[in-house]
Amino acid sequence: MDPNWLPVLVFIGIAAAISFGMLVAASVLRVRTRNPAPTRLLTYECGEEPDGSVWVRFNPRYYVIALIFVVFDVETVFMLPWALNIEPLGTPALVEMFAFIGILLLGWLYALRKGALQWL
Repeated sequence: MDPNWLPVLVFIGIAAAISFGMLVAASVLRVRTRNPAPTRLLTYECGEEPDGSVWVRFNPRYYVIALIFVVFDVETVFMLPWALNIEPLGTPALVEMFAFIGILLLGWLYALRKGALQWL
């Protein structure tokens, strides 16, 4: 075994021991209740009494809309540094950003045409 790997193995061993030790300590020292209240087992709905089962089926459309929001949010994150440095980057960066926006616009139009953005 190469002696240069010894510090790495020691570091991994110490990290694993500390991680395992923290999990064991958290399990041993956790706060326990003697008499759990029955209200702790109820579902909390903004101060209202729970109505129906906790396990409700959600329409997958909510997740699709959330994912589309995340995609356009990440697009904004990519555009901000570009916009702050547009002058030194020059014309090629402008063309690349228009291509990037065009590809995202095509994806948005596809989702719109497929009805992924219709709420009902």
